[in-house]
Amino acid sequence: MQRAITGFHRDEESHWVAELECGHFQHVRHDPPWQNRPWVITEHGRARMLGERLDCKKCDEGAPPDQIEESED
Repeated sequence: MQRAITGFHRDEESHWVAELECGHFQHVRHDPPWQNRPWVITEHGRARMLGERLDCKKCDEGAPPDQIEESED
């Protein structure tokens, strides 16, 4: 199911994660040659992708929304 990107955050390993309109998260790594997403490495590139749609497999599976895990200090 196609869902729009509403924001981004980094996970505990500093990988970029797209936040989707449905409440699910999806990693959006730039890891050539397997994943070619150079837009993810700049703030401008990520901003340009807001509103673009990604295929959300979690929606297809009926999964509940994701939550950002708070880090322990």
